[in-house]
Amino acid sequence: MARPIPILMYHQIALAPDKGAPYRSLYVAPAAFARQMALLNMLGFKGLSMKDLQPYLTGEKSGKVVGITFDDGYLNNLTDALPVLEKYQFSSTCYVVSQLLGKTNVWDQSVGIAQTPLMTVDQVQQWIAGGQEIGAHTRNHVHLPECSDEQSREEIVLCKAELEAVCRQPVLSFCYPYGQFGESHISMVRQTGYQTSTTTQRGRTRAGQDLFTLPRIPIVRSTTLPIFLIKLLSSYEDRK
Repeated sequence: MARPIPILMYHQIALAPDKGAPYRSLYVAPAAFARQMALLNMLGFKGLSMKDLQPYLTGEKSGKVVGITFDDGYLNNLTDALPVLEKYQFSSTCYVVSQLLGKTNVWDQSVGIAQTPLMTVDQVQQWIAGGQEIGAHTRNHVHLPECSDEQSREEIVLCKAELEAVCRQPVLSFCYPYGQFGESHISMVRQTGYQTSTTTQRGRTRAGQDLFTLPRIPIVRSTTLPIFLIKLLSSYEDRK
């Protein structure tokens, strides 16, 4: 039986704000991230972007691989994650919001999450130059099920076009903001020419699984190394 493929989901690689701050779980300290990548390397896993992972997802290749993804496009992914990824020659995918490059996570303001810089155009290009992939996360980080079909299509289609102008290469990977989507959005993503899309559904994936509803494994502030190992190597997340 084919080995299950974990796709790790990160957000910010930074020290968490003070206790009581909303969504503290979405911060992973740089030192913790470095330890996690070192452990993957020690165990013989290769960290891959969604583009590089695709042949394993389709069954064309097999091996000890892990997908590494970052949601939203935070500058701290570039400053604190990229050097670690380069050290182990890992690739990863950062899903960015095309209309908010160089701005902040304004979609989080209403729930009180601290505003953090997002990568600029130049920084996105640095990310790519470091061997990493840029994926699409819509134009404005919208709740797709709350959008009209026309607005959803604009968010999905124009995000790809805008990012390709910035990246100067095809943008093939998509991630549904908030993990929210319907069948119509899956169709739009497929028709737009993306090759994979990830969700926030928890679990490891397997070769042959639908490439447009891929589950992931959340790595959060409280994920200790033993829990990281359990998430990676066991069916712990598959039952969620």
